[in-house]
Amino acid sequence: MEVIKSLFDNNLLKQLAGASALGRVTPCAALVVLLFALFSAPAAQGAEPWSTKLDGAVRFYQTTEVGVLVVGTEKSLYGLEAETGEVLWRRKDARLDETDVAAVPGTDLLLVTLERGGKTRLESLDILTGDALWRSDKVRGAVMQTAFDPGAGLLAAVFARDAKSKPRAGFKRKPELHVFAIASGEELWKRELESEVEMMPVTWGEDRDREVPYTLDNYRPPAFLDGRLYLFYEGLTSLDARTGRERRREKFRVNEEGLALTEADPIADEGFVYISGRGRVRAVSRASGEVAWESKDLGLTPEMLLTGGVLYVRTGGQFTRLEDGETVARGPYGVSAIDAATGKTIWRYKGADKGLTNLALPNAGTAAIADRDDLILLDSLTGKHRLKVSHGVEAAAFVLLNERGELVLGGKNELAAFDGSNATPLWRERHEPPGRGLLRTVGAVAARAASLYFRYGGAASTVFRGARLVGALGGLRFSGLAAHVTLADLTSLASDYTRSYARGYAAERLSTFGVLQRARRAASTNIVTRPRVSAPSAGDVSERLLDRLDPSSQLARLSRFLMRTQRLAALRGRWMYFYTSLRGGGRGLVGVNIDSGRAARQVRLADPDERFISDEAAGLLYVSKGDRLVGHRLGD
Repeated sequence: MEVIKSLFDNNLLKQLAGASALGRVTPCAALVVLLFALFSAPAAQGAEPWSTKLDGAVRFYQTTEVGVLVVGTEKSLYGLEAETGEVLWRRKDARLDETDVAAVPGTDLLLVTLERGGKTRLESLDILTGDALWRSDKVRGAVMQTAFDPGAGLLAAVFARDAKSKPRAGFKRKPELHVFAIASGEELWKRELESEVEMMPVTWGEDRDREVPYTLDNYRPPAFLDGRLYLFYEGLTSLDARTGRERRREKFRVNEEGLALTEADPIADEGFVYISGRGRVRAVSRASGEVAWESKDLGLTPEMLLTGGVLYVRTGGQFTRLEDGETVARGPYGVSAIDAATGKTIWRYKGADKGLTNLALPNAGTAAIADRDDLILLDSLTGKHRLKVSHGVEAAAFVLLNERGELVLGGKNELAAFDGSNATPLWRERHEPPGRGLLRTVGAVAARAASLYFRYGGAASTVFRGARLVGALGGLRFSGLAAHVTLADLTSLASDYTRSYARGYAAERLSTFGVLQRARRAASTNIVTRPRVSAPSAGDVSERLLDRLDPSSQLARLSRFLMRTQRLAALRGRWMYFYTSLRGGGRGLVGVNIDSGRAARQVRLADPDERFISDEAAGLLYVSKGDRLVGHRLGD
């Protein structure tokens, strides 16, 4: 019944019912579409494995919110249906790097930058057909980060030129920001940063002499709020979203030199935007843009949580080193509680040791962290130490809350659960990476496996149920951190990605501009016709699946894409993956349920592909092998 209700909410069944009554489509055809949509929609419960052969070696692949896999080969750019592996479209003669492609969160758009003859062209593609909806020749370089304001219809995109080199520290470029009207592609304004900023390679790998693309994943992406656009590359810059006129500028060092994401993602409540940097936390008035208060001398502040009028700030922790991708620890280590209205420090705890994890709030009276040796429970009202229990987890990197309210502490090889009130040990699951050869590759695969959870963990992973957690500034933002990096430290992913980029909005809020928009418009008129597909330019798009489908089949297929966004909105991460030796021989991924501690999933991967991606909404795990992309079933 939920599936049927969802389809009605998207007007697709209303369209079929009305058209059937008017004789435009037979009742039998309407029933076929209903049954097809009904039994194909919950694909996460029974997705079948698939293997798709492409026209060359796979260079990269990315998932998107609407259920399309974007795949780049040596020759082409593809759009594949994630649940079946079918080719939706193909653009020939497009040899792209993964930094040339960026899906716009909350939309059905894909941004692609193409360089030909020394010139760059930006194209906004319909992600379901591959057609260019608009083009711009005013940008230079690869697209690094984006932000989207659905209410104003504005798209902010940040680009960097010549961002490719051998992996090393100290690689810098000067980013350029462009703001577009997202529906038409009209450029409203642009801005070049005053100085160069240090960038982060997409990967480090075994071959250190190979050139790789660089990203801005070591910085927080831009964010829209109150008709303003906030930038975080050179401190804090607040700009008028429609004109680019500067409202406020405060320059300070954002990240510790040579490290990624050492300052927290800004968060906002009704009155203030809270930012960190240069060892301080600041509250900036949303009304005036002035600093209301400033808390000094905290040290590195990679995480902030705001709930109940209290700003909890973690200082110190573990960070990715840009030079080689290794995880390093930086202090001072501790937690501070700050009155969000006045900036007064309520308490400060400094008893943590090297290697601090992210912060979790298992209940209204408790704050939890873990260091190298111990799980530490603090009184959230006073900051006083309540309990300290030896956890025994090697290289502990994160702490989470499962559905039972238990604290789950983990690293790349192990999970251990503790009671959220008294830290009593509950269960433990350990899976060692296989073999001793190819240490960096094995380590990259192990880190990638553990990080898959954070794609779907959500804010509830760190805060007890019933808490009103104020989220990160601006939800519809893109940074390639989860898609690009194989060795990002898990502490950053636990404290940042789950809140900043979680899909916390329903399908009805999906902004559509391509064939999905035309299908919705047709639905409102009760006329079933083939959704119009714009004619491609010569040589642009081929093998377009929708061209080969009849109208009713198109509607069923489009309903599946729309329903995927509803599944994503409701999805909670429950599986932590480990790359290890498997029962019965061989090696692959073992999935551990963080609620029960049971290792109930197993996916055999003989040849590790450190770029693999899990898709819990589709129930599949994607890997590449030569010129093939393969979807493995994530069944129990």
